[in-house]
Amino acid sequence: MFRTLAALALVASASAFAPKAFKATRGRQAMRMGFESEIGAQPPLGFWDPLGLLKDADQDRFDRLRYVEVKHGRISMLAILGHLVTTAGARLPFNYDLSGDSFADVPTGIAAFSKLPLSGTLQIVFFIGALELGFLQVQDEIEDDCEARMDSQGWGAAKKDSKRAIELNNGRAAQMGILAMMVHEQLNNDPYVINTLVGAPIDFNAGF
Repeated sequence: MFRTLAALALVASASAFAPKAFKATRGRQAMRMGFESEIGAQPPLGFWDPLGLLKDADQDRFDRLRYVEVKHGRISMLAILGHLVTTAGARLPFNYDLSGDSFADVPTGIAAFSKLPLSGTLQIVFFIGALELGFLQVQDEIEDDCEARMDSQGWGAAKKDSKRAIELNNGRAAQMGILAMMVHEQLNNDPYVINTLVGAPIDFNAGF
């Protein structure tokens, strides 16, 4: 049950941080477009679509998938950061319920859902939904402000595309990273398996 709710929370949170859509580098055309020149199609893989999601796709389909990809990448980067910070021992300095249960007693990673009550997990899901609804009301304003800030820094189209490509790749890496951490936590409670391989293991969730 807790894992199911955790998955729902991740799905909902992905839409709460919607990105500025990456602008297409070509004009809109009919079906069967090529996307080899889009941002993100770069060495070493170039344009890579092993599942054929863009087969017979038009620009609207591509833009939708890119929108979702950037969104999930941003959420994954936040997830990685949160995992690192809480593994280092940082916790909010107050209680999470009226019974006096403290955030200091909540472990890191998926194990946190074994400590939180069902009502607490549901509150997280509902809070994410509220963020989503609130963001939709100001999305255009935020996107325009971000674009204006880049313009005020004197960024041209090439630099904007470079920054977007960096963000896209970091998001892709973070998606793979947080997935691997969750898998290794469930396999042997060792999400920081790279540390173990290089001889500097992390005693993950020690004391919980």
